[in-house]
Amino acid sequence: MKIEKLIKTRLSTDFHLLVRMFFRLLPYQILLIVINAANGIVDGLFASNAIGTDAMSAIGLYTPMTHFLYALSIMMVGGSQLLYGKYLAEKPDSVHSVFTVDLLVSFGVSALTALVLVLGVATHMTDRMVADAVQRTMFNRYLIGQAVGVPALVLGQQLFSFLSLENQTKRTTIASLICFGANAAADALFTVVIPLGTLGLGLASSISVWLFFGYQALYYLSGKSHLRFSVRLCSWKDARLIALRGYSGALSRFVEMFRCLIVNVLIIRFVGTEGLSSFSASNSFLGVIWSLPFGMIAVERMLMSISIGEEDRQSLKDTMRVVLWIGVPIMAVVAAVIILGAVPLTRMFYRDPSDPVYSMTVMGFRMLPLCMPLAVVSLSFACYAQAAQKKVMSIVLPVMDGFAGVTLTSLFLIPAMKMNGLYLSNILNGVICLAVIVLFACAARKHFPRSLDDLMAIPDDFGPSDQDRIDITVREMGDVEEVSVQVIDFCRMRGIDRRRAFFAGLALEEMAGNIVEHGYQMDNRSKHSIDIRVIHREEDVILRMRDDCRPFDPSKRELLLEPEDKAHNIGIRMVYRIAKEVEYKNLLGCNALTVKI
Repeated sequence: MKIEKLIKTRLSTDFHLLVRMFFRLLPYQILLIVINAANGIVDGLFASNAIGTDAMSAIGLYTPMTHFLYALSIMMVGGSQLLYGKYLAEKPDSVHSVFTVDLLVSFGVSALTALVLVLGVATHMTDRMVADAVQRTMFNRYLIGQAVGVPALVLGQQLFSFLSLENQTKRTTIASLICFGANAAADALFTVVIPLGTLGLGLASSISVWLFFGYQALYYLSGKSHLRFSVRLCSWKDARLIALRGYSGALSRFVEMFRCLIVNVLIIRFVGTEGLSSFSASNSFLGVIWSLPFGMIAVERMLMSISIGEEDRQSLKDTMRVVLWIGVPIMAVVAAVIILGAVPLTRMFYRDPSDPVYSMTVMGFRMLPLCMPLAVVSLSFACYAQAAQKKVMSIVLPVMDGFAGVTLTSLFLIPAMKMNGLYLSNILNGVICLAVIVLFACAARKHFPRSLDDLMAIPDDFGPSDQDRIDITVREMGDVEEVSVQVIDFCRMRGIDRRRAFFAGLALEEMAGNIVEHGYQMDNRSKHSIDIRVIHREEDVILRMRDDCRPFDPSKRELLLEPEDKAHNIGIRMVYRIAKEVEYKNLLGCNALTVKI
């Protein structure tokens, strides 16, 4: 085969499998954030309608702590996922240490945080935050109620992440629904039936997250999980590695805590508590919408961790392409719908158009959604910088997005434009972050970026070069024989001896044919394809096949010999005999088979 035809094969390889993986995982990641955000809406509705406007102020004052807790969760989740991807490719047994260390550290830090919240109330530290005695009492009671559930909130986030990696999406879905139902029921019980005020709101949240955590933990207590909790298997250096790999992803949430503190002070000083109540109302609803971009980034992080662990340059770019080319337009449409529905959304919380808080909330729904499409781009590149360990960018971009961009512009715009100044600051923040991304690309490439490859500035030595690999997609049985010929020609072009080139083509034909014949038929309701990568590395030819059919481990078939039919599974057994190494994994619901010749 001519070199030109091989290059054409590379360029024609699609990324439909990656798109299907992305959108199969996305609903479950969104669900976790939606449930938490929906709980915020429910809390807000009970606070504004059953308790009063001052209760909404208490929720707004707690927002910085919410950002801190989610930052802690994201740091542990992000770091453990990236380390999991690395260990899965290099030393699979070490993933149990990552799991155990993550849970132990998460529990320790979250329990300490809960203790600090209680002590803050007991020692009157909150007096410095809230001058009004009534609002301070409501805030203190809300803090006590929330403190009870802090460890469960953080641990539940960790288990949700690991269950997603183990493809236990049904369990995470049920756990999320339990959390939402329990919170709504407990809110009604503790604010209407038993009027505990803001203490009841906090306790309702705590009860719901303990049930959320408990239901997920049952899976690991059952002994059915792949990951095992074992202090004996711990390598405590993993705690440091998790923190180092995860802190940049959580940095924006950490600095958002300080941003919220500063913005709250500016609002109270230049607008008043009505401004804080209006911001809390719009944010409580938009928190549900933010679940979409945050869910995209959670899936992107998982896919990028695998791509970087495998040094798969094309999958890394394709993951970014899915988020930018599909995710951003989706968010633009969603933002437009919210803007059009600003008035009815406002009436969920406030009904008197003559009340200043009403008009401020309407403007919040009309302006804040404009920053969402821009935020998808910023969050995506921050995730990439974290996964690729681009240290400067992984710090600068989250700090700019989470703190500097909004805070610096708010210092000038809130005094001049009141609440509209804050809303405009969020939009300008997205524009500033886009400029930062382009500047980093210009610095890395020494010219203005003209393509996604330029914008990402992936190192030239990352992964095998175009000359050392081919990427092929198989959609039907008719493609299999042709692909086998392409692999043989690629091996001969790379100077590999005729015998090993033939074995490489034969192994791929047998395994890919088996996937098409059995995997496609087992799940004939969906369209499938096999993403094939062939790499020449040193003396080895490495065949990697990835499909999204039902889980199928060929090693179990290789050992299975039917007495009545000696030819049964003969193709799989032959591949195991001619290959140096055959490795099967089920990653994020996809079969990944690697054959080394």
